[in-house]
Amino acid sequence: MTARDLVVTPTGLRFLGRHFACTVGRGGVTDNKREGDGATPRGVHRLVGMLYRADRIAKPADWALPIGPRDLWSDDPRHEDYNLMVRAPYAPSHEVLHRADPLYDLVILTDWNWPRAVRGHGSAIFLHQWRRPGYPTAGCVAFSRRDLHWIAPRLTYETRLIVV
Repeated sequence: MTARDLVVTPTGLRFLGRHFACTVGRGGVTDNKREGDGATPRGVHRLVGMLYRADRIAKPADWALPIGPRDLWSDDPRHEDYNLMVRAPYAPSHEVLHRADPLYDLVILTDWNWPRAVRGHGSAIFLHQWRRPGYPTAGCVAFSRRDLHWIAPRLTYETRLIVV
């Protein structure tokens, strides 16, 4: 572990010598992640991308890509695009990235079960804004808007998400 790693502990997240409140999945932390279990997978995860709503916020990092109205994330383990970003129209089960609420105004992508997904082992684990303090996610790691926007520009390609 280095100071540049994002380390999720039972008391929050450590990053660059600071401590941040965060929430994890409603299913807690698991060593056996499955699609729909609501759990956050334990382990070391690489950060592989950053997405943002250009109509709502400034570009948070030079490597961030804008989310458009047709951008979706496939969460259908029966489909060949499982755990990949796809575009509407898209009939299989998916999650809308261009949301009405602010949860995905800034999204950091991890390499959980990506790029070659094992079907049923869980789709994307994102870092994103929380609904409210203490409210669990579907398996992602969530933060206050202020903290997420502080963290995002300080991430590098070497930064890892470590869930203990």
